[in-house]
Amino acid sequence: MNLPFLLKALAAAAAALTALSASARVVVDHLDRRVEVPDRVNRVVITNIFPFASVTAVYLGGADKIVGMSRVSMVAAENGLLGQIYPKIKKVPTNFMNGNSVNVESLMKLKPDVVFVNAGDRQSLKILDNAGIPALAVSVNRWNYNVLDTYEAWLKLLDEVFPGHAKTEKAARISRSVAAMVSKRVASIPKQQRRRLLFLFQYDGRKIVTSGRRFFGQYWADAVGAQNVASDVKAENANAQVNMEQVYRWNPDTVLITNFTNTVPADLYGGKFHDWSKVKAVQEKRVYKMPLGLYRSYTPSADTPMTLLWLAKTVYPEHFRDVNLNAEVKKYYRELFGIRLTDRQVESIFRPKSNVAEGRITSPAARGR
Repeated sequence: MNLPFLLKALAAAAAALTALSASARVVVDHLDRRVEVPDRVNRVVITNIFPFASVTAVYLGGADKIVGMSRVSMVAAENGLLGQIYPKIKKVPTNFMNGNSVNVESLMKLKPDVVFVNAGDRQSLKILDNAGIPALAVSVNRWNYNVLDTYEAWLKLLDEVFPGHAKTEKAARISRSVAAMVSKRVASIPKQQRRRLLFLFQYDGRKIVTSGRRFFGQYWADAVGAQNVASDVKAENANAQVNMEQVYRWNPDTVLITNFTNTVPADLYGGKFHDWSKVKAVQEKRVYKMPLGLYRSYTPSADTPMTLLWLAKTVYPEHFRDVNLNAEVKKYYRELFGIRLTDRQVESIFRPKSNVAEGRITSPAARGR
């Protein structure tokens, strides 16, 4: 090869590298890792940060850029609002994951521009880094299980990855307005009249998993001015397993069942797995299934502000009689995401199907930040 040709080749290679560098940006994820991502992200995979797929889809206004998501996320989409709004999402591949575990070889075949990974899954993050795939850590507990703070942090990360779509400021304004209104209304409730809540994160004949202080139930209870009866339980995340003897001692006046279990209020009223007849919440018919909107509403999600409003109205109906929940839900989705919900779709959020749990939901979240 002659010298002029070699110099031209080197110059071309340098130009190509410069162009490649210019077409990439650095994004700081929830582990404070500096990750270089393409300037234009067109192919996204969401692994074991289960609620994040729904947040990403509604943030982007569809599923066109999502090329992989977990089966846990998919079940919620198939049975909830997300699959109704964006039917295409139900065709997104899920077979690159086995429960919480990521098959990196299968994932690479999806040719992602960016992969979102649970911040607690350091192994997958390392493998993806070594493979040269931009992987961003998404945390559920860096903000001490504060649902609103976490939701806003997720949106902020998406704002960084997808410049031009920014929604964090508007979403935060709406969320904080709802939170402030709820807080103001419940502030005057005397301590002895505050509802005593028990969250059933998972429940069947084999186990009773609730929310201690280090899980999302504590935030929800605090946000509506109620008491979490399990606040002294030290186990974090989905590890707060208790027994019926403890439930009897707590004697909650309200029970909230998440969509991470197929159990419904009728199962408690009918004593399907255990005898609940001695529990005040059952005696007073105050057992409720949490909503299923874009995702299972117990966790942070794009539904979070409306979940807070539903919870406040459910726990303290006398303080929120004037709140038209259906109208507020329609307004929220329309103003923030441009989604126009029908009456039937709104009703489906608050009357979720029972078969929305999938697998053993014990993600690495408790090990994340």
